Amino acid sequence: MYCSPWQRFRTPKYVRLIHWRPMEHKMRQDKLRECIDAAHFDAFLVSHLPNIRYLCGFTGSAGLLLVEERGSTFFSDSRYDTQAHEEVTGAKLVIGRKSPLELLGEFLRRRRKKASIGIEAEHFTLAEKKRLQKFLPSLVRLKDAHSTVERLRLVKDSEELARIREAVALGARLFERALEVLRAGVSETEVAAEMELLARRAGADKMSFETIIASGPRSALPHGRASAQPISPAGFVVCDFGVILAGYCSDQTRTVWVGAVSDDARRVYDAVRQAQQAAIDAVRPGVTAGEVDSTARKVLQKAGLAKHFTHSTGHGVGLEIHEAPRIAAGQKGVLEPGMVITIEPGVYFPGKWGVRIEDMLAVTPTGCEVLTPTGKDFIAV
Repeated sequence: MYCSPWQRFRTPKYVRLIHWRPMEHKMRQDKLRECIDAAHFDAFLVSHLPNIRYLCGFTGSAGLLLVEERGSTFFSDSRYDTQAHEEVTGAKLVIGRKSPLELLGEFLRRRRKKASIGIEAEHFTLAEKKRLQKFLPSLVRLKDAHSTVERLRLVKDSEELARIREAVALGARLFERALEVLRAGVSETEVAAEMELLARRAGADKMSFETIIASGPRSALPHGRASAQPISPAGFVVCDFGVILAGYCSDQTRTVWVGAVSDDARRVYDAVRQAQQAAIDAVRPGVTAGEVDSTARKVLQKAGLAKHFTHSTGHGVGLEIHEAPRIAAGQKGVLEPGMVITIEPGVYFPGKWGVRIEDMLAVTPTGCEVLTPTGKDFIAV
């Protein structure tokens, strides 16, 4: 029986996530309470939507979560009444016809008690802060806090790791489809569209970011998103893509060659691959992010290519496509088991071409696990 390309993805392996048990929201909130206590706050206001999802499960676009010593309260407007009741765990619900900021202000005014509330300084805008203060009683003070929930999210629990593995597995399959359609003369956007169509049909929430298919001279653009330009008849094509599945992101890059292969192309590709492998081999608990970055750069330095490596070696991945830790020069953060990162060195020659190879890794107690299953041999089409 004929099976269309996208039907291969419609398997229980991907749809089973719908039936998973609820995530450990109470445990996560309890860890946040320890941070609140250490910072001498009476409560903590979570406004960044990925952090809200992490702590209570809400996936909508408008909400606030107030975490206090004796419990948590989630605020949202009436558009999300049904959704909040279906998704939110570990928190009481306050749903109304007003904005979450107004509902929070009314909630705190009714208490008439002194309180110091930490807010997410990186995500709570000045305008939002001024607006909230209009609704708050004079006894309540807002105090900036930095990356409090993000630090909790650094180390993934077993359920998160399982979801990330599923997202990586689905994302990796998209490269197979790219190789089926990637030929000289086909537009970059057509290749990207085929990959994205398969992703959605396989159950992906959406792409992790705008798919990068960059060929010929455009492959020298580290973020060369797919354009209407036809695939060049000779040169590298950088394919950088990922999916979001059940909220968690994947990220992968492979670079393929189109046309007759030159010795220079193989030399550069091999150097990037060796740099990536060296960085992967360096990943283990106790090593700093800066040391991993330095390992990749030393290999490229030896090959005479270090000046063409113009970005960081990697980054954390989870509910967001770019999370801590940042794998870059000078970063002092120490890797721990449960962290999920990318390793993605690249070299770029403006006006000519570029090469990047990227895998996702999970840090383990003894080293690391490469999550990305796709091979990295030199591919010419």
